[in-house]
Amino acid sequence: MAIYAVLAMGFAPLAWWASRFFRPEKQSEWRNTTYECGSKPIGEAQVQFKFQYYMFGIIFVVFDLVVAFLMLWTVSFSALSDMGKLWAVVFLGMLLIGVGYALKKEAALWI
Repeated sequence: MAIYAVLAMGFAPLAWWASRFFRPEKQSEWRNTTYECGSKPIGEAQVQFKFQYYMFGIIFVVFDLVVAFLMLWTVSFSALSDMGKLWAVVFLGMLLIGVGYALKKEAALWI
């Protein structure tokens, strides 16, 4: 198990280090231009995205983690101790308070 952990943790730095030997080093004007489906780019390639897109992504990740916790709790709910059940209820209560506050402020209506 320890050998697998060392190999797994060492793979990413090793792959990053090995990529230095395989990537091309020649710089040209063609390589430094922005690729847009084979046509010449018009205007600036840097576009400022709206904050709502980032917020939607963050909310998705948060609720994905919430679903992961809920799935674990539902599978092992009967085996949990009273303290574990209390923490599950506290977690859900905090979640509901946050959703209620967001709905009261109408900050989440654009979703």
